[in-house]
Amino acid sequence: MTDANRYSRQLPLLGENSPTLLASKTLLICGLGGVGGYVLEALTRAGCANFILVDADVFDETNLNRQLLCTADCVGRAKVDVAKERVLTINPSATVITEKLFLTEENIPELLDKYKPDYIADAIDNISAKLCLAEEAQKRGCGIISCMGTGNKLMSNAFECVDISKTSVCPLAKVMRRLLKERGVKKLKVIYSKEIPLTSGRTVCSVSFVPPTAGFLMAENIIKDLLGINSKKTPLK
Repeated sequence: MTDANRYSRQLPLLGENSPTLLASKTLLICGLGGVGGYVLEALTRAGCANFILVDADVFDETNLNRQLLCTADCVGRAKVDVAKERVLTINPSATVITEKLFLTEENIPELLDKYKPDYIADAIDNISAKLCLAEEAQKRGCGIISCMGTGNKLMSNAFECVDISKTSVCPLAKVMRRLLKERGVKKLKVIYSKEIPLTSGRTVCSVSFVPPTAGFLMAENIIKDLLGINSKKTPLK
């Protein structure tokens, strides 16, 4: 299979050189659950081919209702292993490095120094790790996009991509705004929902159609950033 065939449907939209440009970038995907799995899927199918996948978790039965990478056969398996297999079934030429790692403020700088990613997709839940990723990305001039809360929501059309300073309603975004300011992080591109959470409590509820929306929106903005595309200008204009 040639790249001309594989990517023929997207070239008029993303540009003739888009597969080559995307394949030249190293992407760090943090978290491979309800959001991260869809980020990875969309990036892989668009032509991204160099991934660092980070997740310490294994799939369980509660993941089956919403996580792309989870099937009945995958329950109990490490998410990074399943994700790598998925990427290689789509693009056997891709390079996929996996890290079964729970991200902390102690190991994030070492991870970024080791792999030097061009772009970071933050699809994790841990606030301290999210803050550290944003701070370290700013120090290194590395692209980053961070997903805010997707749980306890039903409106997939309520998600948008904005700077963290323009968020509202989302409890996680509210905490992130304050703590990022304390750390001197001036801006952070985020995906967040304007929908007020429907429930609260220790158990976070989620459905099949909400996290994928956030994941695809993340992937859209990563691809556009890497290719220098924005909503007002495309390769065709």
